[in-house]
Amino acid sequence: QVAPPSTTNHQPLTTNHQPLTTNHQPVPTRTARAYLKVQDGCNGKCSFCIVPHFRGKSVSVDFTEVLDKANRFIDAGYHEIVVTGCNLALYCSQGKRLPELLDALAKLSAPADCRIRLGSLEPGGCALETIAVLAENDNICRFLHLAIQSGSRIILKNMRRPYTSKDVEDVLSEAERRLPHLGLGCDLMTGFPGETETDFLVTKGLLSRHPFTNAHVFPYSERPNTPAESFSNPVPKEIRSFRAQYLANISQQNRITFARHFIGRTVDVVVEKSEKELAGWTGEYLRCHFTGKAPRKSLVRVFVTKAEKDLLRGRLVT
Repeated sequence: QVAPPSTTNHQPLTTNHQPLTTNHQPVPTRTARAYLKVQDGCNGKCSFCIVPHFRGKSVSVDFTEVLDKANRFIDAGYHEIVVTGCNLALYCSQGKRLPELLDALAKLSAPADCRIRLGSLEPGGCALETIAVLAENDNICRFLHLAIQSGSRIILKNMRRPYTSKDVEDVLSEAERRLPHLGLGCDLMTGFPGETETDFLVTKGLLSRHPFTNAHVFPYSERPNTPAESFSNPVPKEIRSFRAQYLANISQQNRITFARHFIGRTVDVVVEKSEKELAGWTGEYLRCHFTGKAPRKSLVRVFVTKAEKDLLRGRLVT
């Protein structure tokens, strides 16, 4: 059984959002980084996914309310705000979509020496616009995570994803062109029903051709009450797992190579651990351990002296 084609090959736009309210919720202070949820639910009909059954259609937090909560996070002493959602590309409030929201958050937080980190995003038109916003705002972390799933045109079609393999390549090319030294993440699934060796090699080529530094690779797992559960030509589980591990190994080697690039350079780190040795994440989403003294949650500069595989080590710049 082959899935029918997606109703669109372009990023869907939603115009019937219901407000998602967070304004009356207290601002948490226990984490080193603030998590700002701006959207929930999904309008997609991917053949393998059960999320819409549990979370319903896309809903967005009111644009003004998002900025108000970001302000409260800044007042609480945070120096990194992570923008999250079930499908961020569907954010829409007061005529503002994700690129406009991200730009407003960046401009709001910059005077407070606070950076913005974007959660996972689907490839497509919204991603292209978002890359432009990243390029124009230095306080948005140089890290982009894309929910790609597969590099194969056929598999994406059978998954009923709302983008094509060409959309994926366009987004990656634009990101690499406008954002040098970008940390690049992705979600990939191996062993989807009907995935041939050729389909897998196409995905492998995508991972090898582009500098992905943080790939989340999962073997396909059947979900009850999803169309893909009954698709013909299932891939044996051992092959799914083998392919997933193969791609994960490529990603890990990419990550190690990426980490070496920062030796002798200065990176920005939000301090998450301040006992004995300081530790935190760089804007490019590399773990960094360093010497010196700095309070938890602070945004500091670190000179990188070496890389142990994908772990950076250095000293605090005073």
